[in-house]
Amino acid sequence: MRATESKQAGTKRLAAAIATLVASIALVACGGGLQSSGSDSTETASGGKVTGNLTISNWPLYIDKNTVPNFDSKYGTKTKYIEDVNDNDEFFGKMQPLLASGSSGGRSLFVVTDWMAEKMNSLGYVQQLDQSAIPNVQKNLIPALQNPKFDPGRKYSVPWQSGMTGLIVRKDLAPDVKSINDLFDPKYKGKVSMLTEMRDTVPLVMKADGIDPNNATEQDWLDAIDKIKGAVDSGQIRRFTGNDYASDFTSGNLVAGIGWSGDAVQLQADNPNIEWRMPTQGCSIWSDNFEIPVGAPNTAAALGFINYVYQPEVMAKITKYVNYVAPVKGVKQILEKTDPELANNELIFPSDSFTKNCFTQPTLSGDSETKVTKAFQNLITG
Repeated sequence: MRATESKQAGTKRLAAAIATLVASIALVACGGGLQSSGSDSTETASGGKVTGNLTISNWPLYIDKNTVPNFDSKYGTKTKYIEDVNDNDEFFGKMQPLLASGSSGGRSLFVVTDWMAEKMNSLGYVQQLDQSAIPNVQKNLIPALQNPKFDPGRKYSVPWQSGMTGLIVRKDLAPDVKSINDLFDPKYKGKVSMLTEMRDTVPLVMKADGIDPNNATEQDWLDAIDKIKGAVDSGQIRRFTGNDYASDFTSGNLVAGIGWSGDAVQLQADNPNIEWRMPTQGCSIWSDNFEIPVGAPNTAAALGFINYVYQPEVMAKITKYVNYVAPVKGVKQILEKTDPELANNELIFPSDSFTKNCFTQPTLSGDSETKVTKAFQNLITG
């Protein structure tokens, strides 16, 4: 969802007990979600010769500097890479009128989080994928992500990156923050933040209060939002953030908040006192996914790009830059040779013990989704 750069920090965008990192991601993939309305698209994005123009929408700073130019050099394509996915709901609001009319706004490919990928499909806004055009995905996608409940066989989505949502902390200024509930401690009034992404923030608040997010009722969601509202009204929460919390952590305006795992790895390059912490009660795990929208031009190039980044040597360079969990087999083995420190980083290759208390990022549907989303949006726009 989400990435940062050591000199110019930006974002971020990806269940029960988890046996291994791969198994934990599997549970993310196999967790609950929106039920298909039966309106999902039957149109297939066709492969073919990779050439021509390509437009991709992704989250800010979520790719290294060389992958796109190298792809263009290899195939003679001309890629317009747009960093305009700052929030799933915001991006959906921008794209929905276009997609509903059968237009992609010129985009051939975009990246959204699990629940939004499923929602886009249920509304008929994305195309099925020509599997023969992405053989590297068939060969290199880690087994745990091959058959998510929301898209068995990966018919319309392909994982881009995975990650964890938990605590980002200035360990010199808030050394005792270990639980999401610590963000409500009055001694940190005005110095904490939460994310504008509802499915990142609210489930962690519920989990800290002993509620299983994947079995939470509508009222559980609303009660957690009321708890957060109390912290907003009292001035406890400084602000809700998306891709823009980095500078406040670096300056010390924020001392603790809810944040994404990959960000902290990069932020440490600017300030070693910044770290990502696994909340006492566990983190949430998610994936961000490629999708090809209806009306997309040049689907052959879009599929070609997906196939290109699914080479382990290409994804290893991306992983080294974004510091999230790669969905491609063989990446850790490459980094063990080229960058052992990254290969041994729990935030990039978490162990089974590290993620044992984590849960899938939950979803809502129908009237409950509408009611809860409205309550949260009223809170953060307040």
